[in-house]
Amino acid sequence: MKDKKRIAILGGGPSGLFMYKRLVESGRTDLTIDIFERKKQLGVGMPYSTEGASDEHITNVSGNEIPDLVTPIADWIHTVPEKTLTRYKIDPSKFNDYKVLPRLLFGQYLAAQFDLLLAKAKETGLKTTVHFDSPVTDIIDYPTQELIVVEVAEKAHFEFDHIIICTGHNWPRRHEGTVPGYFDSPYPPAKLAIKINHPVAIKGSSLTAIDAIRTLARHNGTFSIGSQGKPLYQLAADSENFKLMMHSRSGLLPAIRFHLEDPHLLKDAVLSHEVVNRNRAENNGFLSLDFVFEKNFKDLFPDKDPEFYAKVKDMDLEAFVAMMMDLREHLEPFTLFKAEYTEAEQSIKRRESVYWKEMLAVLSFAMNYPAKYFSAEDMQRLQKVLMPLISIVIAFVPQSSVEEMLALHDAGVLEIIPVGEDSYTEPDAEGGVVYHYTDETDEKKAVHFTTYVDCVGQPHLSYEDFPYKGLLSGKTISPARLQFKDVAAGLKALANGDKNVEMDNSGNYFLRVPGITINDSFQAIDEYDALNERIYIMAVPYIGGYNPDYSGLDFCEAASAAIIKSIELYEPITTDSTDA
Repeated sequence: MKDKKRIAILGGGPSGLFMYKRLVESGRTDLTIDIFERKKQLGVGMPYSTEGASDEHITNVSGNEIPDLVTPIADWIHTVPEKTLTRYKIDPSKFNDYKVLPRLLFGQYLAAQFDLLLAKAKETGLKTTVHFDSPVTDIIDYPTQELIVVEVAEKAHFEFDHIIICTGHNWPRRHEGTVPGYFDSPYPPAKLAIKINHPVAIKGSSLTAIDAIRTLARHNGTFSIGSQGKPLYQLAADSENFKLMMHSRSGLLPAIRFHLEDPHLLKDAVLSHEVVNRNRAENNGFLSLDFVFEKNFKDLFPDKDPEFYAKVKDMDLEAFVAMMMDLREHLEPFTLFKAEYTEAEQSIKRRESVYWKEMLAVLSFAMNYPAKYFSAEDMQRLQKVLMPLISIVIAFVPQSSVEEMLALHDAGVLEIIPVGEDSYTEPDAEGGVVYHYTDETDEKKAVHFTTYVDCVGQPHLSYEDFPYKGLLSGKTISPARLQFKDVAAGLKALANGDKNVEMDNSGNYFLRVPGITINDSFQAIDEYDALNERIYIMAVPYIGGYNPDYSGLDFCEAASAAIIKSIELYEPITTDSTDA
């Protein structure tokens, strides 16, 4: 096998699927691929398996928004067994690419696509070995030997030239299992299939919160269809005190799916390396967040929505966000939710975009990859000012989820409690939490809940949380950080006790951000600022500092493209026939 480049994909979920697709389509046969999957099935990962979904959970993307795989969903749905279609109430004759799917069914689609790629690889002579039930427990890099060793299940060891870490979502358990009634996440949802006869505290109002709501509601009451064709909710007799109390920043609910003019969010709008480098050269080595806001948001409006452009053309980032948040914060949350539901229905019916929301999604996608070049000051602005708005607007809650939430609210079961940045939860050893927050009248509250579910979504995990300790102890990876452009700003932040600020030996100040350091090709960078040609990282929980808004399957497609381009830069290993 000396003439073969050995590549391992760690994790066979959606990230691994898109990475494997790139390798298969590269046309190269000088490779061997090993795929290590913790479970017994490829493609599904956490979100599209029972670890992340039950029958009631649906995707927030439709078929036309999914990056190309092997078979379009609208074609694949005709191959699904009738029993499965009946289970999910799907009529293939009425299905089209604008429909969303149940998440577990979508997982079956992804698994089928992986099987097709494996078959294609076999036809083309690309050797692939799939290792099921094979959790990766450690990774050790050997620079002098130019190889990397993968440890599986703490015993078996495999050597490779390159590895691509695609291990996907991870919700660490902090208190779950030790504090009764405390759930660090709503996953797997089977754990929330419980009868409850008291109020439940839900932290957050994101898609993750909606997952918890859909499961808890079904086990404490029933949905039916009313005379208007919309869901109604009835509490179960033995759950008469069941309530869902969503604690949301400023009382905001997420925005609703509408028609996207470009379902792939103008991926060609991502700033080129030349444009990024030019701006950095003009900005002391930093990419300006204001520049990205102008180029990837405001400059997209003059032709498409001149009226909106006239409103925002002279606004800076802070003024724009303040205007949009002010509009949302001054309306009662469920009143706004109903209005946006009507707006979204009209958008879909007329196939007309709500353009400013679509362009905000474009901005989020476009700024994700060059975010590592922001100054610490701009990253703080991004985290504090822009991301709260983005996280609300581009959630794209499916219509059926909205209808169920409105039914729960109308039944007096679902309420939203506005909280500020100072809110926090205190685990109660006897069970549940005490939720601390300041209400809208500036009165401090401390409310006990017997059951609590943290639904803030995938946390951005720290460098110390990285699971492969061989890379940590070998200093093969390094904590992600961004330099302060203004030394005085860094000094002030450090003096104010910001634990994420540090100073180097040259007197420069840095802001530590979540996760580890990677370059544009998703290669690991060590503590000496040297890239590692053997290790690529697509595991989103551990690169959140440099990729603040990773966007599902779009992220998988874009990251895999960067990685395959980098791998192909290396010359294929060949053997000289004279050496035989």
